[in-house]
Amino acid sequence: MSGRLVVVGGGQAAFALVAKLRALKDMRPITVVAAEASLPYQRPPLSKKYLLREMTLDRLLYRPEAWYAEHEIDIRLSTTVTRVDRLAKQAALSDGSMLTYETLAFATGATPRRLPAAVGGDLAGVFVVRDFRDADRLAEEMQPGRRVLVVGGGYIGLEAAAVARTSGLEVTVIEMADRILQRVASAATSAIVREIHRSHGVDIRERTGLHRLIGDNGRVTAAELSDGSVIPVDIVIVGIGVAANDALAHEAGIETANGIVVDSHGRTSDPTIVAMGDCAVLPWAGMRIRLESVQNAVDQAEAVAAVLAGSTDPYDPKPWFWSDQYDVKLQIAGFGLGHDETLVRQGQRQGSASVWYFRQGKLIAVDAINDAKAYVTGKKLLEAGATPDRLLLADPQVDLKALLV
Repeated sequence: MSGRLVVVGGGQAAFALVAKLRALKDMRPITVVAAEASLPYQRPPLSKKYLLREMTLDRLLYRPEAWYAEHEIDIRLSTTVTRVDRLAKQAALSDGSMLTYETLAFATGATPRRLPAAVGGDLAGVFVVRDFRDADRLAEEMQPGRRVLVVGGGYIGLEAAAVARTSGLEVTVIEMADRILQRVASAATSAIVREIHRSHGVDIRERTGLHRLIGDNGRVTAAELSDGSVIPVDIVIVGIGVAANDALAHEAGIETANGIVVDSHGRTSDPTIVAMGDCAVLPWAGMRIRLESVQNAVDQAEAVAAVLAGSTDPYDPKPWFWSDQYDVKLQIAGFGLGHDETLVRQGQRQGSASVWYFRQGKLIAVDAINDAKAYVTGKKLLEAGATPDRLLLADPQVDLKALLV
């Protein structure tokens, strides 16, 4: 039996790490230090079904409390690690206690960026959504007829916009960039998603930023936009990205670069410390990237667990993502970073389509909009390192299975 593993964080990566270790029959002592009051739970539904009150928190839990005791996992809720002493191999906790570790794991995730107080970010009625408490507070405000301003046209902002519109609120989305989803998707995908939202009555304003929020008695009442217009608002939802929670690692002298830098085995610059999930910067295709996805948090954590249990296999990310907006499911295979060409293929069902990304002639990613067959085919091609015949791909009459031959 190895010495104690201390896991800093209580989210999806943390749970995946300890669950995989126990599945591998690794019975080293484990302590999970979780800042939230809840046991680890699924986060994607927070901005969707949980916000719509279609799911309760108990249904989001990965495992009930008894599971942790049965698997000899010490989990400490509402507790944070305040300092890591690498020489003594100790972690200081917010309750004043100390934990000695043989291995430390950072699964600290990321924190949503907030609007600064100087532009009204501290007014009541301004929200970010990262944990269930954020979603609870926002759900209480989501009353039909109220006016919502969504700041940021990325996936989080657009998912929140879809939930608000579905709940009967008036929704305006502003995006400073030339188009929504500019950082994460092609212009073709942006155009499809933009039309979906506009067909549901969402007012999307691109190339438009927020100048300031206007309040009355400490509560937001209006927003002055970068084009000089002023619109009345009751609620503001902020979706302007996240920052990796790497401060604790940085203070401990571990290498960071907008995240905790790790190698292909999840090890940091200190070989006794690993990191995974949204907080980790990992090697991929000759680059250093940070993958903000549930899939990566789970897959990387399980790969690190295997390494801790004795494996020498490196983690080879195979990125995939998804986003649910209204009755539309957007599934993404691969990573479109640096693409120089896209091809749009119409799906077999009305409203379905796929966008195929290429870099220097090679397939690197696929966005499938209500088109599961395109997603599955694209994922298989990417895993095989294959690039489909462009003429066959462009013809919607050609069965996608023909591309796998």
